Amino acid sequence: MTDTARARKLADRIRVVVAETLQRRIKDPRLGYVTITDTRVTGDLREATVFYTVYGDDEERAASAAALESAKGVLRSEVGRQTGVRFTPTLAFVADALPDNARTIDDLLAKARAADEEVRKTATDAQYAGDADPYRKPADEDAELDAEDAEDAEDDGDSGADRADDEGGTSPA
Repeated sequence: MTDTARARKLADRIRVVVAETLQRRIKDPRLGYVTITDTRVTGDLREATVFYTVYGDDEERAASAAALESAKGVLRSEVGRQTGVRFTPTLAFVADALPDNARTIDDLLAKARAADEEVRKTATDAQYAGDADPYRKPADEDAELDAEDAEDAEDDGDSGADRADDEGGTSPA
């Protein structure tokens, strides 16, 4: 079992070697503005995944992917020569999705900002549908209790006949 630190060091070295070789030795006209963003090596140091981005449209990305696949042998030979490991890892090139993900997140944040701005504009001219503060407070409960006590006191002043009529019964005579 290999050390993960060794795998990280090898991945960093492969990233540098591939980037330099693409810049200096590979003269494929299909190769656009390619940036090597990351490299990951498996724990057994047999396979390396090289992540890249291409500046341009979908056509340029496809052409650059084809150019990288055709230059894979030269790049692997150069990696083996410059790293000095017993077994040169096989290279797999994968288009990095990070820029697309970042663009999607930026678009979602812009939509959220626009929605927040719309809510803020609506809220500045808005008025309350009911009371300004619809929640009960302890002071309000005391006032309601006082009002109920006052009503009960008024009811106590009624005659028994009136109270019986209110209750739907007969009056005591």
